[in-house]
Amino acid sequence: MNDLLKERDAWSMANCSIARTLEIVGTRTALLIMREAFFGTRRFDDFAKRVGIGEPAASTRLKELTAAGLLERVPYQEPGQRTRYAYQLTQKGRDFLPVLSALRQWGDTWAADEQGPPVVVRHENCGAPVHVALRCDDGHDVPIGDAFVDAGPGLIRVSPDSP
Repeated sequence: MNDLLKERDAWSMANCSIARTLEIVGTRTALLIMREAFFGTRRFDDFAKRVGIGEPAASTRLKELTAAGLLERVPYQEPGQRTRYAYQLTQKGRDFLPVLSALRQWGDTWAADEQGPPVVVRHENCGAPVHVALRCDDGHDVPIGDAFVDAGPGLIRVSPDSP
């Protein structure tokens, strides 16, 4: 264990990126709505049906994800109908794909039933399955034992005696 991790009691977790992310997408329905958005779902009724939730819950989650900037509402109108709104991923939302992919990959390995995973994501150019991997900025694959935690610019140090 590196020295920074040994000093964890001296950190404030008020600026934790994982905790902040969970505040945005930390519900089952939020994650499933994001899954559906990546699968191409756009309309409110389809989100509710495909996620298996009622309209009030779908409305709440879609509003939260829109307010957080992962989805945006775009108007559409079918002939003879009033203007309605569809939802599409923003760049911030598209950047969430590795998170969902990591959850899917873990679930495929540890939570799938005997038949195996329900879907396989493949690379469009070659057809090979797509996997999430830890990779450094220099392009090296990084095994879990070769990564270490270092202080970031947002690390807040507090007295170990502070509550």
